[in-house]
Amino acid sequence: MTSSTRRPNVVMILTDDHASHSIGAYGSLVNSTPRIDEIGSEGWRFDNCFATNALCSPSRASILTGTYSHVNGVSTLVTPIDASQPTFVSQLRANGYRTAMFGKWHMGDGDGHDPQNFDHWDVLIEQGEYWNPRFLSAAGLRTVEGYATDIITDLALEWVESLDGDDPWCVLIYHKAPHRPWEPKPEHAARYGDPVPLPPTFFDDLSTRSSSARRALMRIADCLNTEDLKVDPPEGLTYEQLAVWKYQRFMEDYLACVDSVDENVGRVIDFLRARGEFADTLLMYASDQGFFLGDHGWFDKRFMYEESLRMPMLLSYPARVGTGVHDGIVTNVDFAQTILEAAGVASHPRMQGRSFWNDISGEAPAPPPAAGMYYRYWEHDDVFHHAPAHYGYRDDRYKIIYYYNDGQGVAGTGPFVYPGEWELFDLEADPQELRNVYDDPAYKEIREELTVRMWAEQQRLGDLPHPSQPVPDGVSGTRA
Repeated sequence: MTSSTRRPNVVMILTDDHASHSIGAYGSLVNSTPRIDEIGSEGWRFDNCFATNALCSPSRASILTGTYSHVNGVSTLVTPIDASQPTFVSQLRANGYRTAMFGKWHMGDGDGHDPQNFDHWDVLIEQGEYWNPRFLSAAGLRTVEGYATDIITDLALEWVESLDGDDPWCVLIYHKAPHRPWEPKPEHAARYGDPVPLPPTFFDDLSTRSSSARRALMRIADCLNTEDLKVDPPEGLTYEQLAVWKYQRFMEDYLACVDSVDENVGRVIDFLRARGEFADTLLMYASDQGFFLGDHGWFDKRFMYEESLRMPMLLSYPARVGTGVHDGIVTNVDFAQTILEAAGVASHPRMQGRSFWNDISGEAPAPPPAAGMYYRYWEHDDVFHHAPAHYGYRDDRYKIIYYYNDGQGVAGTGPFVYPGEWELFDLEADPQELRNVYDDPAYKEIREELTVRMWAEQQRLGDLPHPSQPVPDGVSGTRA
């Protein structure tokens, strides 16, 4: 590490639905990602980075604004962002940065919802297409021939090349991949002919979990459709054999999409090195949330369970930070303030995160470590997945979840309300979250402590608990 007074360039590469356990740096057993891993080997790997709402649009809004869903207004896939609100990009731009955004925006489009505070933006419409995608910019809508992951990288690097002068710049490279329906390039798809190992919880029957969890339509055995699978399954398979066949089909395409991402991350790294700017660039790789890769028999995300909650996050900036592993709790809400502190730019007062910049730079005393993190999933009983609305609190060992099971009229939610249910997990004794111990007498004190800590965090953040949740014993006052 060398000292530098130069303000960093900022590159954030964000993927959609890229599970940590399909990245080599996190010990993947199913694939390799050498170029993504390179960011971690040149910098830091974050082992406990979590989404505060494990859904694409809400997570992107939290990353951009440094706020939780109830503050930024993006709580579901169909609650568009007010793009005029302060973001880390608006703060950078106001302080001399050139700014651009390419790829998956997915927070609405049209007046008031298109990207703002960027010198240039060129984004996919909604989920976007893998092949010959449509792009929307200030100049209008057009179709670009080719593969989305390559095109998004092309556009970003071309923009950087076009810049004149010495002003620092920030570019967001936001990929569609590896989001459903997992359409890889043929040369990558051919790499996965051998069986992909099954996760140990693939045949989990969810017997100890709440009915709220069992109600979700996310099982690989039952819920992958013909667009996902692309070919019909062979005849004569048992139910379990068919589930395994579907898993293999899904994983072949998913991992091949990741391969294309890995190649394009390498292109960005090589580009920065060729320009002599790698050391002076704050380069981040993350996904908007995690993803179930057959874990508990599921695909998709949404739940507060670890595979969905956990975000991969790798960061390099050799001029000012060395290498290491950060094992403290950080969230997507923390990204904005961290980037701004690294750039020497004041954060906006409404931002709610905790900057982890001094955790890794050591340039000044770091704020106290986060004791835990608060989560809330709002898109209750949606038409496709029927995942339950819930919130919860996780510390370094325990996790408590309350399924309040009510869409509360929020756009994108279903009409049915179900009784509230609780889950509690001891992540040290049960890292795969197979045993709900909420009603176990041995965990009574832990349960009560976590209920109070979650309530306190809701009060601190200004999020209103659901009316069905009683005020915990020992808490004074009323609801926020």
